Amino acid sequence: MPHTTFETALGPCAIAWNDDKITAFQLPDANLPGAPSPPPEFVQKIIDRVRQHLQGELQDFRDIPVDLTGSGEFAQKVLAATRAIPTGHTTTYAEMAKELQSPGAARAVGQALGKNPIPLLIPCHRILAAGGKSGGFSAPGGVATKSRLLQLEGAATNTPIQFEPFIAPVSPPPTNAAIQHPARRPP
Repeated sequence: MPHTTFETALGPCAIAWNDDKITAFQLPDANLPGAPSPPPEFVQKIIDRVRQHLQGELQDFRDIPVDLTGSGEFAQKVLAATRAIPTGHTTTYAEMAKELQSPGAARAVGQALGKNPIPLLIPCHRILAAGGKSGGFSAPGGVATKSRLLQLEGAATNTPIQFEPFIAPVSPPPTNAAIQHPARRPP
C-alpha cells in the first residue's frame, strides 16, 4: 500500500492511497508499515489541505475520494453520515444512530467510528457521547487529540479544554439591555 508521512502543526501524520482514492490516514505519531512512497499529485494536494486545516485554515474534506472497501455495510453508512457533518459542528453517537434509522445502535456507531481508517478526512472526532461529553477516540493521542481538533474547528463540548490564561482588561459593564450573550442567538 503506497503511503507517506508528513509534518503538520499537530505532529507527524500519514496517508495511504490506491490509484485514485485515499485508503488510510493517521493522525499524530503516525506509523504505517513499509517504506514511504512519494505521493502523487492528487495526494500532495490533500496533504497541503490537511496542513492548512491543522494550522487553522479550516478545510472541507467531503470532496476527497475515499476507499472504504474493508468496512462493513453499517460502518460505511456511519462513515458516510459522518462525512456530512460540517466543520465546527458535532453530533452524538445516539443522534447518529437515529439519523441512520437505527435508534438503539449508539454503541455500534461508536464501534464503527473506532475503526475509521481515515480520521480527520472522515471527521469521527465530531461525534460526541451523550450530553456533549467527548467520548472515546481511537487515534493516537486519544481524547486529547479529539479535543484539540474540536477546539481548532471551533466546536464546543462539555470536555474541559486547557486554554492559555487570558486576563481581559477591566471595563465598565454594558448598560444596554439589548446586548445578548454571545452564545445565544435570537429566535
